[in-house]
Amino acid sequence: MSTNIADLRKSYERAELSEDASHADPLQQFDQWLNEAIRAEVPEPNAMTLATVAGNLRPSTRIVLIKGYDARGIVWYTNYDSRKGRELAGNPFAALQFHWVELERVVRIEGRVQKVDEAESDAYFKSRPLDSRIGAWASPQSQVIAGRSVLVANAAKYAAQYLLNPPRPPHWGGLRLVPDTWEFWQGRKSRLHDRLRYRAEEGGGWQRERLAP
Repeated sequence: MSTNIADLRKSYERAELSEDASHADPLQQFDQWLNEAIRAEVPEPNAMTLATVAGNLRPSTRIVLIKGYDARGIVWYTNYDSRKGRELAGNPFAALQFHWVELERVVRIEGRVQKVDEAESDAYFKSRPLDSRIGAWASPQSQVIAGRSVLVANAAKYAAQYLLNPPRPPHWGGLRLVPDTWEFWQGRKSRLHDRLRYRAEEGGGWQRERLAP
């Protein structure tokens, strides 16, 4: 290899994260950071890594897109029959991670995942572009297929069947992670990064604590 990856490094000096300047509520802190990433035109600021664990204790990750967030949790949409859907059905605990490289920031969120109600999934599905709605029917996500031609043929079949109004597939819908832990990471000089963790307290509220980098 021509590049020695061990020599690739960067000094983080853009910002700091202090207890005084951070919100007591992690959802407010997340909202601030996400909107700052959007205003900074970070590519795909809504992209997050989703980590799940199978019944055999093997972890897996993939990138999904956040589609909503509020006091109830973080929402995304997927095929329930996919690998992530099956793993979450067996073990509902998961972790999410946002990495906004340009801002030298990471947000980690842990908690239990549950399905959103069908009305919410229906409303979001109807808002999607037509080709995306057809794609939800056409792709047997995470299954082995003979080739791309299978997807093309499936898409043509369902486009002809449903025309301009495909219904939401029963195997497709929203998932919500209900956070019990948040962590906000801000890169700092000399690898002395700022890390603030929020843990849910019994009876409500959050305990905020600083972690060593």
